[in-house]
Amino acid sequence: MSQNVDINSLIGSAKQQGSLSAASANVLTAVDIGDQIRDGLGVGVDDVFANDVILVTMLIDDSGSIRFGSNSQVVRDGHNLVVDSLRGGQEKQVQNMLCHTAYLNGSILYPYVIIGSAVQMDDTNYNPNGSTPLYEAGIITLGRVLTKAQEFSDAGVTVRTITLIVTDGASTDSYRTSDEFATIARDMYRKETHIIAGMGIADGSTDFKQVFRDMGIPDEWILTPGNSNSEIRKAFQIFSKSAVRVSQNVASFNSSMGGGFVTVV
Repeated sequence: MSQNVDINSLIGSAKQQGSLSAASANVLTAVDIGDQIRDGLGVGVDDVFANDVILVTMLIDDSGSIRFGSNSQVVRDGHNLVVDSLRGGQEKQVQNMLCHTAYLNGSILYPYVIIGSAVQMDDTNYNPNGSTPLYEAGIITLGRVLTKAQEFSDAGVTVRTITLIVTDGASTDSYRTSDEFATIARDMYRKETHIIAGMGIADGSTDFKQVFRDMGIPDEWILTPGNSNSEIRKAFQIFSKSAVRVSQNVASFNSSMGGGFVTVV
């Protein structure tokens, strides 16, 4: 497990190697979120026997509006669809693929694990009833992606990442800003080994295209399903197929970066 890693050292290493700007490093270290980042790092580098690793990360909204909108089960199903698709529909160990899922209000469904050990989301571990600290939780999530990637990079392992942020409302109860998130996200995109995607489930008033643009996420990686089970399910299918595609090899990842989501008919 990666419980004893020095988060600031990994961030410093990323900065030294040019993966992070000084501004991004300051966002990640100005407020003490090291323990929250560390809690999600999970399996240690020495326990992964691969020279090329893909990190799949999901940050899922667990605000009360998900429940009030009767969308709890379709979100559970969507998360599980992504995991099952990455496994190839089987309970098998894909040794070079790690997955991590956390909730907006701070809970962790599971830290980074080999995809075969990812936990299915159900009504015992996902009961949305919190608020929407989108930027705060998003920055912590990007911190986990970056430090986990840096762990592997420092060990000489090639790393690519794809991250999905799901919300059905604009940010509330967050002491961080969209500009702070965007500073990190743009650095990650410049590295050309990271993809960050946003899914905004319609709430009747929020312009999710603009929300995610303000967070530095390019249009081709933004999904805006309506507030219906069928549309939400299709959005998860689109992300799922895209994640499978980018996880296949470096060439598939590189060709997908600028093209955005795979189309689902």
